[in-house]
Amino acid sequence: MRRILLSLAVLALAGAGGYWWLTRPAPLPDAALAGIEGDAERGERVFWAAGCAGCHAAEEAEGDAFLVLAGGRRFPSPFGTFVAPNISPDDDHGIGGWSRAEFASAVMRGVGPQGTHYFPAFPYTSYARAEPRDIADLWAFMRTLPASDRPNEAHDVGFPFGIRRNLGLWKTLFLREGWVIEGPLSEQAARGRYLVEALGHCAECHTPRNAMGGLDTDRWLTGAPNPAGDGRVPDITPSELGWSADEIADYLSSGFTPEFDVAGGAMGEVIDSLANLPEADLAAIAAYLTALPE
Repeated sequence: MRRILLSLAVLALAGAGGYWWLTRPAPLPDAALAGIEGDAERGERVFWAAGCAGCHAAEEAEGDAFLVLAGGRRFPSPFGTFVAPNISPDDDHGIGGWSRAEFASAVMRGVGPQGTHYFPAFPYTSYARAEPRDIADLWAFMRTLPASDRPNEAHDVGFPFGIRRNLGLWKTLFLREGWVIEGPLSEQAARGRYLVEALGHCAECHTPRNAMGGLDTDRWLTGAPNPAGDGRVPDITPSELGWSADEIADYLSSGFTPEFDVAGGAMGEVIDSLANLPEADLAAIAAYLTALPE
């Protein structure tokens, strides 16, 4: 009996050690940003492409208020309700006390400065495909934005989904750096792929998820249930959308569909950001979307 108990104890320790190893946070390597000088002017373009204000500014914010990233917006999902954090440059309540490396690890690996996993409501599974230079530029721009002392609120996520350590296993399954659509693509469509699959994280809303909350890449951009439970996010593949590249680019800059409907809800806020991009970027997004498999 003693040997059996000892064997069970050894197996339990081995299992616990294996779990601890597999679920460990893996920040971005220090060398990823080596030799890169962030540029705030270029970072503003990254900021609009990534749609940071769409989640972290107050609802209905306009003008200068759209650049106050105080957080607080609530995002219901099947796993619980997530609350956008304050990511303004405030030292106490925002990310003003972070280093650039900590910011890059949060954005591209979903690992916080304290070494904890972030929930994938923050779309780091898309941002993982970003170029480190763009993240360095984004950091430089965000340092120029207004600070807010709004305190952060806790997420409302129940057991077992609220156990952050388990996200290490989730990341093993779903955190990938490669492209979903591998090509061949034109130079313009390849730029669009970067904007859609990485910075713009369009799939986070437009692609269905499996039971574990990972994106079903076999149904890329084919539409998905609204995580808030109201309606459905549309299919934007060529066979279903049916818009020309020019019509897509016009929509992303104006919010008007070819039928003269107006984008509303979350998509309206996406367009508020994308409309700040140069026409060449919007044309690139359209080139990628029209090049998707039928």
